[in-house]
Amino acid sequence: MKIEVRLYASLARHAPAPEGTGSPETMEVAEGLTVQELLRQLNVPLDAVKVVFLNGLHAAGEQVLKPGDRVGVFPPVAGG
Repeated sequence: MKIEVRLYASLARHAPAPEGTGSPETMEVAEGLTVQELLRQLNVPLDAVKVVFLNGLHAAGEQVLKPGDRVGVFPPVAGG
C-alpha cells in the first residue's frame, strides 16, 4: 500500500528515496505496518522523534497505517 511520509528538520536525511512515483515522500509499505515499525524501517532513531502526525492528528507508535495515510515526523525543536 502507498503512504506519504515527510520527515522534517534533522530527520529529513532518513526520508524515503523516490520510487518513480513523482513524489519523493510517497512510499510502498506492507499492510498492517505500525507508525513505530515505519520509523524503524526508515532507520529513524526513535529517541530523535518528538512528534508524529498521522493525517494531521497526533499519532501513537502502535497505530496501524492504512492506504493513503500521511505521516509527518518532527524532532525536538530548540530556539528562542
